[in-house]
Amino acid sequence: MVDGFGAAQAESREYDVDVAIIGAGPAGLTAGYLLSKQGLKVAIIEKDTRYVGGISRTVEHEGYRFDIGGHRFFSKSQQVVDLWNEILPDDFIQRPRMSRIYYEGRFYSYPLRAFEALRNLGIWRSTTCMASYGLAKLFPIREVKSFEDWTSNQFGKKLYSIFFKTYTEKVWGMPCNEMSADWAAQRIKGLSLGAAVLDGLKRSLGLNKRPNDGMATKTLLETFRYPRQGPGMMWEAARDKVIAAGSHVLMGHAMKQLASDGQGGWRLSATRADDGGETMIRARHAISSAPMRELAARLHPLPQTTLEASRLKYRDFLTVALKIRSEDLFPDNWIYIHDSKVKVGRIQNFRSWSPEMVPDESVACVGLEYFCFEGDDLWASTDEGLIELAKKEMAILGLVNPDDVIGGAVVRQEKAYPVYDDEYAANVAAMRGELEERFPTLHMVGRNGMHRYNNQDHAMMTAMLTVENILAGERVYDIWCVNEDAEYHEAGDEGAQKAIPTRPGHREPTPDQAAALASVRDVPGKVSASGRKAA
Repeated sequence: MVDGFGAAQAESREYDVDVAIIGAGPAGLTAGYLLSKQGLKVAIIEKDTRYVGGISRTVEHEGYRFDIGGHRFFSKSQQVVDLWNEILPDDFIQRPRMSRIYYEGRFYSYPLRAFEALRNLGIWRSTTCMASYGLAKLFPIREVKSFEDWTSNQFGKKLYSIFFKTYTEKVWGMPCNEMSADWAAQRIKGLSLGAAVLDGLKRSLGLNKRPNDGMATKTLLETFRYPRQGPGMMWEAARDKVIAAGSHVLMGHAMKQLASDGQGGWRLSATRADDGGETMIRARHAISSAPMRELAARLHPLPQTTLEASRLKYRDFLTVALKIRSEDLFPDNWIYIHDSKVKVGRIQNFRSWSPEMVPDESVACVGLEYFCFEGDDLWASTDEGLIELAKKEMAILGLVNPDDVIGGAVVRQEKAYPVYDDEYAANVAAMRGELEERFPTLHMVGRNGMHRYNNQDHAMMTAMLTVENILAGERVYDIWCVNEDAEYHEAGDEGAQKAIPTRPGHREPTPDQAAALASVRDVPGKVSASGRKAA
């Protein structure tokens, strides 16, 4: 059996623990680490045979390291920042933040610099943007249903078509008028992609004389922290700490069934990749960061809302990493490609994340990100075909001479993004309502576990609050509050939010519950799954 570091063990393939955890991503490992700290025994299963961290893992190929999607370590939550520092105290570096948008052969700073955008767009197009914005404010869409409706109301049809439509449809593989407005409200709130251009226009007409540095009204962070060798360092350290505490991280284990034992506990069976055998885990609580659709299909008894869960959709993701004979290509962490001539959606520069990601100073390494559905033409392409496509598209964009490419690699990521179509919210609500009522010891966490486009820090917070609930013996905190009304995660001050978020009407712990939680944290040794010290 492979456990944690890959060492062969002679122990049984059965485990009796306090908490079974499905998935060794940020949410699963955060929960496992915090529960282990309190003396609870956990077993975490992970389908991947080599890497922990989920979409936040770092993949290594011939000494080159690839961040899957790009992960800036920034959070407004002080609890999350403190946990990062606790798990990985000595391996953060401070990095400059730089991102640009590529549109019609020109680069735009991100967030937009007003006068740069005006110059690139030209006076006629800028004027039509202003007119379009004015019309949107005078005659807004009253019944906002879609991403297109929401964004057009915020910025006008013209800016929507320039800076949102093409890129968003690449990411999600569906028309913007079929996407839920929830995604825009969650991910764009507080950003001023359009406002920067409009602000510049107003100034040029003498309508706005307030001081301005030329940036968008709400600027994003200019630097961020990052693990020296990628985000996977964080989750490998968390895994090691879980194992050191006497718990288990079982690699190459895919969930087969999660069955209620009829007494409030769970039996989790997993299929092993090494020999095809089965591992059984018995636990009082189960935490799932698996996609809600997969969880519903593998639960026993089968939920009544399995049909609703089966309608949930996911967007998959490819990174094509190219090694290029060049000291560097561009200073950006990544470039957003708003160009319909190519399929690539975003291009990362791994050295800009950390110099230690790229071992050869004479070689640049970039990652072209392609958004797709599992099984479609892109996903089914060979690695060689995808590398050739990436070389061709870099040449079309004018960024690389294909003759300078000296190698490449492909990383596939299933279910990278939960899709926000027009029925997702009802399907999630139906499944959540049933499972919370029928199974109070089953907890859904993380991006896919909750079918919510959470960032890494949000996923961690859902796990942190779930741990508090397990220790308290009841659902004291509603984890669905996390990221519900948050402004964009890269705006504002790190650690500015000191308290665990709750919403009006949500119960704080009673004095008895708070005392119980405090006693659990202060007293070493094992505690039960209800949060009480073992007799």
